[in-house]
Amino acid sequence: MQHLITLPILLPLIAGIILLLPPCGKSLVMRRWVATFMALFTCITSMMLLNEVINHGSIVYAIGEWQPPFGIVLFADPLAVILTILTSFLTLVTVIYASRADDKAGSFYHPLTHFLLMGVNGAFLTGDLFNLFVFFEVLLIASYALMMHKKDKHTTKAALHYVILNLVGSSIFLIALGILYGVLGTLNIADMAVKVAALQGDDIFLAKIGGLMLLIVFALKAALLPLHLWLPATYGRAMPVVAAQFAIMTKVGVYAMMRVFTMIFGEQAGELSGLASTWLWPLALVTLVVGAVGVLAAEDLRRLSANLVIVSVGTLIAMVALNDEKATAVAIFYMIHSTIACAAMFLVADMVALQRGKVQDRFVNSRSVAEPKLLGFCFVTAAIALAGLPPLSGFIAKLWLLEASYSVGVAWVFWPIYLLGSLATLVALSRAGTSLFWHDHPNHEEQFEDNVYAGKRRAMALVIILSVPVLMSVFASHISDISSQAAASLHNTQVAIDTVFALAKEQ
Repeated sequence: MQHLITLPILLPLIAGIILLLPPCGKSLVMRRWVATFMALFTCITSMMLLNEVINHGSIVYAIGEWQPPFGIVLFADPLAVILTILTSFLTLVTVIYASRADDKAGSFYHPLTHFLLMGVNGAFLTGDLFNLFVFFEVLLIASYALMMHKKDKHTTKAALHYVILNLVGSSIFLIALGILYGVLGTLNIADMAVKVAALQGDDIFLAKIGGLMLLIVFALKAALLPLHLWLPATYGRAMPVVAAQFAIMTKVGVYAMMRVFTMIFGEQAGELSGLASTWLWPLALVTLVVGAVGVLAAEDLRRLSANLVIVSVGTLIAMVALNDEKATAVAIFYMIHSTIACAAMFLVADMVALQRGKVQDRFVNSRSVAEPKLLGFCFVTAAIALAGLPPLSGFIAKLWLLEASYSVGVAWVFWPIYLLGSLATLVALSRAGTSLFWHDHPNHEEQFEDNVYAGKRRAMALVIILSVPVLMSVFASHISDISSQAAASLHNTQVAIDTVFALAKEQ
């Protein structure tokens, strides 16, 4: 079982290579089956890893048996493994959905999705900042190619902006790592957490500069204001099935903030304690407001869904900024919920666009969709989840968010902004549903092409992903307990440090 931690990274890598080689490389049917099986296998192994971590504590794995902090270290705690399960599950759903027709646009869709999965899982499981940079680059390269899977000039323009911004972010990331390595002599997260508290004199200011540069990079990845402008265009122009998989990408930036600014620059960091909180709190609230305005201003369902991602990012980072264990627990629960709900809405938007002809998913009068019952049910379910209405998990997350902010003493500012943002989401989704499903012009003689129907694969994918908010509501107590355990593990920095260096003593 000691090698289990490597499988969420190795399995997608192996899958990507297999999918590029014959016979998979020449058979679309075989690519679909292999991609689906490997995504499912990755999801199952991630669940096994979570069970191991919950029952026996965090796992540290030294690649090549090089002792930390000198070698490459993988670190699996409940938070990291929860997110690998979320990523693997999302990949499984999108692979099933894309197998209906979307993967026909290019030969490399399935390999790229698994390389993206490898990069995201690696970012969650790494215990070293340099390897966090490496996995960032892996997932970004895969995401660049997936953005171009839809070949038109608007997508090319959005992809170009996305690439340029991320290249700038990668440059800043490298500079920040150079500064921190020069000051601390290490990039192992646990070792940095020990050494940052002992800094003196000018080294404190250099470390502060390096830490704030990391904050800029992570804010760009998470789409935190004012570095959020790339997201609506990128997610709105990408193929919806790709945008659905990209719903996890902003959470990589949020996770990096949680890990770095809780463990390295947390309460034990001396003069650098709480380095990011001063910046994150106001920026998170403004991001929430801007996202809500974008939701109201959206003219199509895909752009609305993209702005809902921004709303979720603002909400998440507001909880991260509180630097409180209870707030972190609700952030983990809300992260799972919001990622799934936003991804589901992107898939619904794709089906609506396919069945409404030239107007696609724009909020204008048009012909009726070919499958109004299926799509109407899916839209309403996703909308209830995103608006935070009972009985789905969004309502539970909303109550928990309000309670967490109240217990920390910031309810007076968070409640009005968050509740108004929820109202804006509800109004926008109501308008969207009315425009797409009520203000139509039925034409019973009109014939629809076969590829616009959901089919078994798309219907299965929609049912699977929309079952998650329901199951999260049914098993809310169990999931909240796991979220609380993950938050406790994240905030107990000394235990994480001891776990990492216990491995060095054993070897």
